[in-house]
Amino acid sequence: MHTLKQQWFGNVRADILAGIVVGLALIPEALAFAFILGVDPRVALYASFTMAVITSFVGGRPGLISSATGAMALVLVSLVANHGLQYLLAATILTGVIQFILGLFGVANLMRFIPNSVMLGFVNALGIMIFITQLPYLIGGGMMTYVFAGVTLILVYLIPRFFTAIPAPLIAIVVMTGIALLSGVKLQSIGDIGSMPNSLPIFFLPNIPLNFETLKIILPYALALSVVGLLESLLTSQVLDDMTNTPSNKNTEARGQGIANFITGFFGGMAGCALIGQSIINIKSGGRGRLSTLTSGIFLMFLIIVLGDVVVKIPMPVLVGVMIMVSATTFNWSSFKFLKQAPKSESLVMLITVAIILYTHNLAIGVVIGVILSALFFVAKISRVTVTHDLDGYKVKGPLFFASTTKFIQSFDNVSENEIVINFENSQLWDESAVAAIYKVKQKLEQKGVKVQIQGLNSSSEQLYKRLT
Repeated sequence: MHTLKQQWFGNVRADILAGIVVGLALIPEALAFAFILGVDPRVALYASFTMAVITSFVGGRPGLISSATGAMALVLVSLVANHGLQYLLAATILTGVIQFILGLFGVANLMRFIPNSVMLGFVNALGIMIFITQLPYLIGGGMMTYVFAGVTLILVYLIPRFFTAIPAPLIAIVVMTGIALLSGVKLQSIGDIGSMPNSLPIFFLPNIPLNFETLKIILPYALALSVVGLLESLLTSQVLDDMTNTPSNKNTEARGQGIANFITGFFGGMAGCALIGQSIINIKSGGRGRLSTLTSGIFLMFLIIVLGDVVVKIPMPVLVGVMIMVSATTFNWSSFKFLKQAPKSESLVMLITVAIILYTHNLAIGVVIGVILSALFFVAKISRVTVTHDLDGYKVKGPLFFASTTKFIQSFDNVSENEIVINFENSQLWDESAVAAIYKVKQKLEQKGVKVQIQGLNSSSEQLYKRLT
């Protein structure tokens, strides 16, 4: 009870102010995602509202901002193009069910298999992607576009050095928007990206046939959305853990993401997950508790329904300035030191993870390939087995498993004795391939008339050897 009270009311003032900043920052992102999908802006805006509100109660990482995201939008593009909005909503509901089940089975425990080099690649790619996604609002916008973005960036950077009672991004947005409106300067605004809804989302059932054919259509998308959403959410949760030096329950977060997506689909929203940029804005603005997430969702709805006519006038260069600062703080600048000091294989994994994420715009693909590469490098590193020959026989050193059996077998190609001893005191048998390799060596030598004796197996290796032979 004490922990729950602390998560909700331990940082009230800062959480509310941070949530207000995030609520503003969610609008252009949601409109852009709706544009990617080719759907009504309400689909993304409603998703941002319901995801934030629901995860504030059932999520496992206080301060995490969940919303409609670009990663999920990219997965859904072909579904919307081929089958329409109703199937998108059905896929969102099924995604929630799958994510909740994965959370029950402890999917977050797999996080320990993601190496630090892949995490660095993930964070750095996100920082670069946040910057790249802002460029369309800058390029070709004229001199005043760059001036407003630059001044906003300077304000966000300097204000915290003199005044911390109100988050710097909120001050910068209000001040620069006021200057733009009073001066009458022509700048692209939020209203140029999309229109605002004028009503709250309502509950309804997707208008689709409930049959196996529908399941065949939406299941592949739901599985992809589940993996992408959980991967981005859990990695973002880990980033916030590191930034705040506080723990989080990632299996609870996985279940919470599932509950939020399940409900979102019934309220006309697209599938969503953690949004790294807005989550970092929240933390940098002082948001630490669940109240900041709840505030961001409620204030988002308040903005678009009550203050929609004002919100549409907020200049995009101002929000771009805020997001560029987010990009700079997201990027891990110590990575350059990491590249010089870390083993070449780990540096390469980080660079490849960044490159794949930037090329595919898919965080899941980049992270999965990064993990696979790390595993391959690790296997290559530990699969160095040596066989030495002296008067006491053949001594095996190193782990014997599927990746090291070839060299082990080749070491006995030129045996000339009539009787040999193979000693495994400095080795360990790990799998069936190791036992098969020993059996193969014995069989090949015994066919030549060589008597083979196995010695030095430790208890676990001997149990494996006896069981499989």
